[in-house]
Order: sequence, then C-alpha cells, then structure tokens
Amino acid sequence: MKREKRFSTSSFPLSANRELHKLLALADVAPAEQEKLFIQKLRQCCVLFDFLSDPLSDLKWKEVKRAALSEMVEYITHNRNVITEPIYPEVVHMFAVNMFRTLPPSSNPTGAEFDPEEDEPTLEAAWPHLQLVYEFFLRFLESPDFQPNIAKKYIDQKFVMQLLELFDSEDPRERDFLKTTLHRIYGKFLGLRAYIRKQINNIFYRFIYETEHHNGIAELLEILGSIINGFALPLKEEHKIFLLKVLLPLHKVKSLSVYHPQLAYCVVQFLEKDSTLTEPVVMALLKYWPKTHSPKEVMFLNELEEILDVIEPSEFVKVQEPLFRQLAKCVSSPHFQVAERALYYWNNEYIMSLISDNAAKILPIMFPALYRNSKTHWNKTIHGLIYNALKLFMEMNQKLFDDCTQQFRAEKNKEKAKSKEREEAWIKIENLAKSNPQVSVCNHSNMAVFSFSVPVAMETDIPLIEDVQRLKKTVEEGATQLQQDQRKERPMVRRKSELPQDIYTTKALESHRRAEDMLTTHDGL
Repeated sequence: MKREKRFSTSSFPLSANRELHKLLALADVAPAEQEKLFIQKLRQCCVLFDFLSDPLSDLKWKEVKRAALSEMVEYITHNRNVITEPIYPEVVHMFAVNMFRTLPPSSNPTGAEFDPEEDEPTLEAAWPHLQLVYEFFLRFLESPDFQPNIAKKYIDQKFVMQLLELFDSEDPRERDFLKTTLHRIYGKFLGLRAYIRKQINNIFYRFIYETEHHNGIAELLEILGSIINGFALPLKEEHKIFLLKVLLPLHKVKSLSVYHPQLAYCVVQFLEKDSTLTEPVVMALLKYWPKTHSPKEVMFLNELEEILDVIEPSEFVKVQEPLFRQLAKCVSSPHFQVAERALYYWNNEYIMSLISDNAAKILPIMFPALYRNSKTHWNKTIHGLIYNALKLFMEMNQKLFDDCTQQFRAEKNKEKAKSKEREEAWIKIENLAKSNPQVSVCNHSNMAVFSFSVPVAMETDIPLIEDVQRLKKTVEEGATQLQQDQRKERPMVRRKSELPQDIYTTKALESHRRAEDMLTTHDGL
C-alpha cells in the first residue's frame, strides 16, 4: 500500500488572479529603473498558490514566483545601496502576506510527546516558496544597507506577535528560519526587546499552565540562551523572576525531553551570571524531581551535573545536604540507568573536589545507600560503580569511612534488636491470650480465628558488616573489576525502532539548509 505523504498546508488565502508574467531581470535594466522593477517583483511575489490539494496546478506561474524570489535574494546579497526607503514597506508587506497565516491543527494535540529520533514531522507543502521568502527577509535584515530607524515603522509589535505565533509550526525547517529571523530582529530593534521577552514569557506560561503543547519551545529557548548570555551585570530583578517563575516550572511539563538541552543551557547561563541564584535553582529542581518517570530523572541528573560544574564552593555548602539525599535515592533506584547516571558523578573531578571538602556531611548521607545497594542491586554494573564510589570515599578520608562503617553497623544492630523485641512482645501477647480462662469456652475452630502468630520478619536487608577490613578489601576488588569490565565492554548504541519511514519527509529534511548555514555560505562568497 502506498504511504500517504506527511504534508499539510496552512490556511492561505489563495490569490484570485494567479497568472504571473515573467519580468525582466534586475541586472538587465538601467540602475535608474532597478528600484521600480524591484518593487514590481516584490508585489508579484505576494501572489499565493495552492501546493496541497492540487500541487500540479499553476506550475508555470509558481516557477515565475520562485525565480523572482531567488533573483531578489542574490540581488540584495551582492549589491549595495539597493535597499532604498520605498523598498521597506514592500518587503515587510510581501513577507507578511506569504508568512502570516493560520497554522493547520496539530497532528497529535493530546497524544504522546513528540520524539525527534522516532517520529516524522508534518512538513509544510508550500515550503518551496516559503523558504525563499525567509531567505530573502534574512538577507534584507543582514544587509549593510539595512536601516532599523526606517524599518521600525513597519516591523512593529504586531509584526513580532504574528511572527511568534508561527513558532507553533510543525515543520522544523520553518522553526529553524523563524529562530534566526527573530534573533536578528531582537538584535537590531532595541525598542522591541522587552516586548519580545514578554511575549515569549506569555507563550511559556500558556504552555506550562494551560495547553502543555507547543512545537517551538526548544527554538524559543535557544533564542533565550543567546539573550541571557548578553544580559548585563548585575542581573535585573525582572530577569531573576523570569528564571524562577518561567524557566524552572518548564521542568514540570511531560514533554520535557523535546527541549531539555536548551532549557538546561539557559539555567546554567543564569548561574554563571549570578552564583547567588544557585540555591533557589537547585531547590526548585529537587521540588520538581520526577517520582515515577525514570528517563526524565536521568535528564534531571544530567542538568544537575551541569549546574555542579559551575557552582561556587560557598553555594555548594548551602545545598549539599538536600542534594545528596536525592542522589542517595537515585543510587538506590531499581532503574539501572538512573543509578548509573547518579554514580557517574564520582567520575567528575570538580564534583569530587567539592565532595572531598565536605565529606564529613556527605559521606554519612551516602554511605547507607551505597553499601546497601552494593549487595542488593540487581545490576552487576551498578555494583562496580558503587564499589568505585566507596573506594574514592575510603581514599578521601579513611577515619571518616571507618566511622561511617561502624555507625552503620551499630544502626543495623539496633534495628535487629528492635525486631527481636517486637517478636518477643508478640509471643508474650499470644501466651497471655492462651492463659485466658475463657479460651477453653471457645471451640477449636473459633480459636483458629483468634490465634496469634508471630510476624515473620521480611529479610530483605543486606547482612551486617562483620569486619571493616573485609569491607575495604571487597570495595577495592569491586572497583578493580569495574575498571577491567569497562575496558572489555563495547559501547552501547541506541537502536532505533524499525518503523517504515516516509522517504519524502526524510529527503526533505536531509536537503534542508539551516538558516545560519545559508547566511554563512553567502557571507563567504
């Protein structure tokens, strides 16, 4: 069965008169006539065509428009003093007519989150023309002749608002061009910067608290990462509120995996700007920490390590206890990837230096989880990683390690004594019940109902530590075995699902040139 192509189209108001006549080339007319011809070509490119319901219609005139757009891209790229004042409203109008439209309904509004490695996006059928319009507009903004003081009459708040609405497009190629376009506008129009940030905030608020669905969150965060990087110091209160009230709650959304790398980058940028934000950021992450979603928990561990890579020692002290209590839970996770990711922290030199300076607080928190799981965790690799962590602790502070071992042993003995007391109490209660004179009145069958039995202890805990020296030997042997296993093991590669792929979608995405690459190529000519 032939598979349906994954194309959709937005609601374009198709032009009634779509017959285009090929105009002269801009290079073939006198310089005095070029401005007039340029405007004619811009107006000609305002004609819209149907690419979805009847893709073979108007082929001749579609090609006229495509050729005109390509010519204008080359014209403003390689010529100077061609962007005159009358050109500005015509360019902005042509862009608005082609781009600002009603997007099609989402192909999966409430279903499972989109996985870029597995799922195929829905592509915009009119992309052959849209791409050239984006390229032309970017060349217009990048031109040395471009004057923001003239353009600001036409590129205003309404224009920005309509541009931001397009970020919900399902076509990743369009979102890529939108990202570059909005970033250029933010850089050139100082008066629009606060408005752009405010409207992006509003998109995030709706996404977090209302819809939980938006296709352009990753791209918007990528823009914000660049914006945050340029924030002046000290940070304004407005920017701190944005971090705490907008960026951090984005960790709650179920589709976090789609935009998490960009989100983590933004958070780390803030901490590099102002280290005093570390405590509220870490506490918020611990507050939003996933309880049942293991892949999401691995993402949180990735982000937390990035934060620890830039944390100041004075700020680390403020968060070390709640942070390592959470890490102890992760080490104890039955999901081996969560436990493995947490234990990889002990391979980070900077984190180990922080742990070493604060071992007296951290080791008593981590030791019970590390020791217990070295005996009971089902995954052999986790055993080796735990032995490695214990060995590092042992080398870090031998006396403290011995003290923690003895304390753990004392606590286990205390637990065992309590369990024995409880068992003896139940036996005593049962004997008292049997000595009751009324017991003989009850028949045997009724007695069975009321008979007491001693609770059976669920022996799920590890054996007690019998000897500190033996523990040290076990730890060293386990750490050595881990190193040998790591040398032997082949790297694991994620195997993608063998689902039938849409070759049209695959080819379209492979042939797409990113906006930044396109600009770099032209600049190098």
